[in-house]
Amino acid sequence: MRIAVVATVVLSAALAGPAPAQRMRPEAPNSLPATEPAVTAAYGSDPLQVGELRLPAGKGPFPVAVVIHGGCWTKGFATKRHTAAMASALTRRGLATWNVEYRQVGDPGAGWPGTFLDWGAATDHLRALAKTHPIDLSRVVVTGHSAGAHAALFVAARPKLPAGSEIRGADPLKVKAAVAIDGPGDLVPFVGADAQICGRPVIEPLMGGGPAAVPARYAQGSPAALLPLGVRQTLVSSSRVLTPEAAEAYRAAATAAGDKVDVRVMADTGHFEPIAPGTAEWAEVEALILRAAGLDPR
Repeated sequence: MRIAVVATVVLSAALAGPAPAQRMRPEAPNSLPATEPAVTAAYGSDPLQVGELRLPAGKGPFPVAVVIHGGCWTKGFATKRHTAAMASALTRRGLATWNVEYRQVGDPGAGWPGTFLDWGAATDHLRALAKTHPIDLSRVVVTGHSAGAHAALFVAARPKLPAGSEIRGADPLKVKAAVAIDGPGDLVPFVGADAQICGRPVIEPLMGGGPAAVPARYAQGSPAALLPLGVRQTLVSSSRVLTPEAAEAYRAAATAAGDKVDVRVMADTGHFEPIAPGTAEWAEVEALILRAAGLDPR
């Protein structure tokens, strides 16, 4: 029932009017300066199952952010380079970052369940990294942009899945908080709207069908269907992908279920400024992520 209610509210909000004009070009974050990672490590056997660990100066152990790029869940839109500048900026502020790549629709093994399994396996790999690097597994936050925002909320929700779920993984690492930057918390209302946002249908290829055809997949893959997640959540809306109305609908459902969700609306901006260090939007997002990790953003 929760899926249907949230889907109706969010879909109507998403289609209520045209999105604001794009400002920063989609490829612009790829050109922003980024530091070299301390280590690039594989979390699986596929060449795309890899991440970059950046560590702050000092001894640690450091709180750590899992950083998940967007790109319409689809090969060809974005890679981990898209969030490398963001990860570098957070690391300069004292937060270790694990900026991950994953299989997207169009890559072998992507879609259901592969893409979801990659997000989970990448997060769980922090346990292996913690054996040789000074990161604090009790202070893990997960953040993502656009499609990565959905991924971040899914990673936070993953421990709620039944043990037999295709996308849960054997032992999900519990995170402290999730910061979802301008992306959906519910996939259902994006079926249809996705083609307007991404230029092609992307949700049904990701899920292997629509909500009516594979409802159990949407019940497990849409964080809104798994509320309460049991962790603090922050949603950032730039009015382009996650409208303020959609963010408020998610917050209302989450609050009713017992979660704490903050919403930050960034009016009159584009989709990419919130992940671009040097912009006013990024300064606000950076502060939200640092607070979620228990760090002082001043």
